[in-house]
Amino acid sequence: MDPISEEPIAATRRWLERAVIGLNLCPFAKAVYVKQQVRFVLSDATTPEALLEQLAEELVYLRDADPEQIDTTLIIHPDVLTDFLDYNDFLDNADAAVEALDLQGVLQVASFHPDYRFAGTADDDIGNYSNRSPYPTLHLLREASIDRAVEVFPDPDVIVERNLRTLDELGTEGWSKLFSD
Repeated sequence: MDPISEEPIAATRRWLERAVIGLNLCPFAKAVYVKQQVRFVLSDATTPEALLEQLAEELVYLRDADPEQIDTTLIIHPDVLTDFLDYNDFLDNADAAVEALDLQGVLQVASFHPDYRFAGTADDDIGNYSNRSPYPTLHLLREASIDRAVEVFPDPDVIVERNLRTLDELGTEGWSKLFSD
């Protein structure tokens, strides 16, 4: 995937459609996407501080939004935290923002990055691709939606195991082909 050739929201939609939904990496993504309940926000932040401020604004916005209109938000931030280690460190600040706004148990932040790497894995481990997006992205989720999803899939490890099998079968070459047109 060459994100430079595509506008960030378009590239993120493409990734969501072809990888997240297309490969069923998240079995809950399709329903909110087809109902147009996903809010895409392109951040113009160039510093972690500016991104943190925007994150706080979006957390409040999502908290106050009608869940039937907006169930989840993707904040795409192409100009800040492009280094994965810096991004990973920032996630503590994201969690602190949720806590400072008294939104624990209401909203949470999930993480996606072009260079995502799970602890203890090699950079080229195909399992990392389950969290690799075209641009650094903060995913704001409603806890109530997660609770409903857990009722359907009470054992999330099944999803992780299935994703690893899917990605192993696909391989990095197959991943690249998902975005080759």
